[in-house]
Order: sequence, then structure tokens, then C-alpha cells
Amino acid sequence: MANLQLRDVRKAYGNLEILHGINLDIKSGEFIVFVGPSGCGKSTLLRTIAGLEQITGGTLEIDNTVVNDMPPSERGIAMVFQSYALYPHMTVYDNMAFGMRLAGKTKQEIEERVKYAAGILQLEPYLDRLPKALSGGQRQRVAIGRAICRDPKVFLFDEPLSNLDAALRVATRIEIAKLSENMPNTTMIYVTHDQVEAMTLADRIVVLKDGYVEQVGPPMELYLHPGNLFVAQFIGSPAMNILPAKIAKAGKTTQVEYVGGRKASVPVETPAGAAGQDISFGVRPEDLLVAKGTDALFVGKVDYVEQLGEVQLVYLDIGREDEPLVVKLAGNVEVKRGEEMRFDADPGDLHIFDGDGRSFARERLAVAAE
Repeated sequence: MANLQLRDVRKAYGNLEILHGINLDIKSGEFIVFVGPSGCGKSTLLRTIAGLEQITGGTLEIDNTVVNDMPPSERGIAMVFQSYALYPHMTVYDNMAFGMRLAGKTKQEIEERVKYAAGILQLEPYLDRLPKALSGGQRQRVAIGRAICRDPKVFLFDEPLSNLDAALRVATRIEIAKLSENMPNTTMIYVTHDQVEAMTLADRIVVLKDGYVEQVGPPMELYLHPGNLFVAQFIGSPAMNILPAKIAKAGKTTQVEYVGGRKASVPVETPAGAAGQDISFGVRPEDLLVAKGTDALFVGKVDYVEQLGEVQLVYLDIGREDEPLVVKLAGNVEVKRGEEMRFDADPGDLHIFDGDGRSFARERLAVAAE
């Protein structure tokens, strides 16, 4: 059991500040995923928790104990890296047992712990093999098993699947999800740039950008109620369509005017003085549906189609130069390049963001929660 509290955590290299006052509470047993683009600070944040990087400012507490100056070995943490870092001359069993031997554990303790970890990760048939006789996914499971043998309070994963091919990533991701279920009292913090991993594994996602936390919440909360433009476009694939717009009429239901003078009603409240304000109008590709009548949110010609089998991505020219509207349709819907198509969406699936990129709906949700 381990609770973590980060209070105004900062990390700088000389005059260059990488983390800008991170505040975060992580409950015991949670599976937390740090996600964001390259260079956003997610791996640096993970390494400060591990003790591999010295915190420049603020405090990190594990179970109400400040650990800023505590060495990694005393924090009750085990870390799994991108690289498997297995000893090539040792068997799977010996690789998993190595840390326990260094810690002076008895032979019986080692055997029980290795067999326990091997059972969770389905590694029993491979305990006598050398790493060179294993697949990439199996090697990564051995690295995870080695961490389990340490019986840590907190697991840290630093992009553990990035070196695997697509099929192995899916299989190993499932193994990590099962591991979390089998160890419900162990806190897990996972770093990735892959939003699929974030959405499928996390209890809560922490979205980072340029060393700042943009939003924290359960995966579907971030998907359905993004707090700002960055989260709206980072979470979801393909990214949310964002169009420049104005508020034509403010109120409990907001009327927005967008490309070509078209108008739409969005069931999101905006202040009375917001009329005429420049905003961003958003809709996800998968929320767009072929319109049955003559009235539609979007009308345009099909510029390009990406057929992916189960689904297809339709790029619709709606009059924005070099910025088509992306629509995600079932793969069996007949679409021809050059034809005119009309698309609609449920009003509840429409999003509006103010001039600073903040979600109007998110602000209303925050007020309602107080």
C-alpha cells in the first residue's frame, strides 16, 4: 500500500526548468498513466519519483514520508525501463532472483517469490531459458517479473512497450493490465506517449505538456470532457476536428457561427457578454454521422479516403484551405472521392473552447462540483 503526494514539484537543469510545480495525489492501488508528447517532462517526472533525478523544488511524499533526499533503494519502488536490461548469461529464474540474492533473502524466500511472479506473468515454462531464447515480449515480462520479486509498494514503468512490435505491444499490454488486477494493493505509474495504452490501462490519466499538468482524470472523462484544446486534440485518434468560430448567441445554449456562416446550437452555457467572441468549435471524427436530410452541420466534397478495413477515414473539403474535416465511418459505408456529402452530429458531442483554449463546458463542470 502506498499513497504518493507531489507538492509543487520542480525540476531544473541549471536555468532550464523542465517541471513547473507539479501537484498530484496518487492513491494506493491506483494505476496512473503519464501521457504527453515527446519532451513534455513525463519521463523526468517518473525519474524524480524513483529518485534517479534530484527534485529542485517542492516535496514528494510516499505514505506521508518526505522522500526528497531518500535514495532509490529505500523508497519501496521498482522500475521497468524501455530496455529489458537482462543479464544474458543468466537464466530467467536467475535474472528474476538476482536482486533478492543481493538483498540477502533466503533460498526459500527467493523460490517462493520467483514462482509467484512467474505464475502471474505465465513465465513458468521459461524459467530455465536464457534471454536469447525468448521473444521481445517474453523478455519484457521477465523484466517485470524481476520487479515483482522485489515486492515493491510502487511500480514505475517507463515506456516499457515502445521497443516491441505491434502484436507484442497488444499482448504485453494485456499482461500488464492483468498484473494490475492481480496486485490490487500495488500503486502503478506508467509513462507512455501512446494514448491507446493510456486509455486502456489507466484508472486516471495525467496529461502533460511542456512540464505542466494540463488535466487529470479517468480516461473517458478526458475523452468526453477535455479541459482545453490540447487535451481535446491529444486524446482521441484521429484528433478532434477544430474549426475557428464566433459566438453568435450566448446563453444556456450557445449558438456558434463557423465556416461559411453556418450555425450550430451547442448545449453549453456561455456568459451573456460572450456574444461575438472568437472561439474554437470542435467535433470528433467518430461523432460525425451521414446526414439524412438537407440540413447538416457540414457539407463538402470528399477529397480523400483512407480505407482501414473495419473503419475508413474520410477527408472532406468544407472550404478551409488545406484543412479538411476528418470523418470516421464504418468501413462498409460506400464513399466516392469527389462526391458531395453531408454530416451531422448529436449536439451533446459538440465542444466549444474560448480564445485561450479553455473549454466552456469544463468551466461549468468545475463550478457545479464546488
